[in-house]
Formats: sequence, C-alpha cells, structure tokens
Amino acid sequence: MTPDESPATTPHKPAGSASGEPLFEHTYDGIQEYDNPMPRWWVMIFWATIVFAVVYVANVLPIVGWGKGWHANYVDEMAAAEKKYAGSRAPQAAPPDDALLALAADPTERESGKVVYMKNCMPCHRVDAGGVIGPNLTDDFWIHGAKPGDIHRVVTAGVLDKGMPAWGAVLKPGEIERVTAYVISVHDTHPENPKAPQGVEAKPDAEPHDHAGHEPGAEGGAP
Repeated sequence: MTPDESPATTPHKPAGSASGEPLFEHTYDGIQEYDNPMPRWWVMIFWATIVFAVVYVANVLPIVGWGKGWHANYVDEMAAAEKKYAGSRAPQAAPPDDALLALAADPTERESGKVVYMKNCMPCHRVDAGGVIGPNLTDDFWIHGAKPGDIHRVVTAGVLDKGMPAWGAVLKPGEIERVTAYVISVHDTHPENPKAPQGVEAKPDAEPHDHAGHEPGAEGGAP
C-alpha cells in the first residue's frame, strides 16, 4: 500500500462532508464519494419500464396484457394485408395475341417496351437479345411456347427454376404487355454470335406488321 492509499473503508471517518452532505465510508487516494441516490420518481419509472417489457414480451396470449396478444395481432394484420393486396399480385391474364401483335407493330409501344427490356431483361438476354444466361430470343427455338400469349405468360410468371424472376410481381401490367411486344418485334433479327438454340423449333403464328415499314426486331434485345 502506498502512502497515498488508505484501507477500502474508513469507519472512524464521519459519513459527512464539510457542507453536511452524506459521504460513503470509503476513500481512495484521499477521495470520497457523495452518497446521492437517484430520485425516487426516476427509480419508479425505471422499474416500471422493466415490468412493461416483461408484460409486452409475454403478451402472446390474451390472458396477459391487452387484446389477443401481439402474435395474434400480427397474424391478423398480415392476413388483412394479404387480402387487401392479393389482387395486385395475382397473375395478369394475357391479352389476345392480336392485341400484342398490334403493340409490337406500334413504334411508340415498342420503344416503351425497349426501355423496360434494357432496364430489367438485358443482363440475361443481351442488348441484341442474342442470349447470355437466358436463351436467344431472336431465333425460331422456344422453350415455353412461341405464341405472343406464351411470351406474356413467361414474362409474367417467370421461370424460377432457371433463375428468371416473375416480372408480373415487379412490373405494371402495361409494362408487361409492352416488353412482350418488344420481344415479338426482335424475332428473326440474327444478332452476331448468338447463344445456341434452346427448346423446340416453332415459328410464331404471325409477325408484327408495321405499316410504317418497320422491320421486326430492328431495335434488338428482349426480356
């Protein structure tokens, strides 16, 4: 023990300061500590928060706390949300093939579909739709059907086991229709170094006809 240290407790020293405030009966390096407990109101709030936390965590059954219990309330809220938004996530029915072919023949609609394609589909199908991870979308070979409605269905529902997401849960219905029309328009464009054919050879029932002289697929790419 150094000269500056004294025993942990000093029972012979009075428990009070020169100002009359209470002191703990221990000292270290000549320093004593005031005995100032927390205000009673603060201590009561502190214990109340602990009690509340226990009741909140235990509020699984209606016998504890308010309502049916937080777990039951969560289940009810999720069920209500599912009921409210189920319609917006339901698969959209494909428009008639003629309607999709008409969109594919419309330069404005094709351009809108191209924007959607470049943002969402290009990484897997390449800018010119020649295929990278996903298949070549410009040849006569189709894995899930060559009709416009088949293309719309695949874009909407995806092919999850092959890594293609269900774009119907992400894109708006109008975007699905336009990007489908864009896929139709890029058929038979013969990009350089395309991916090897996949699926079954099947010619589409009809090609989009552009009265302005558009060549199907002149813009490249597809989702």
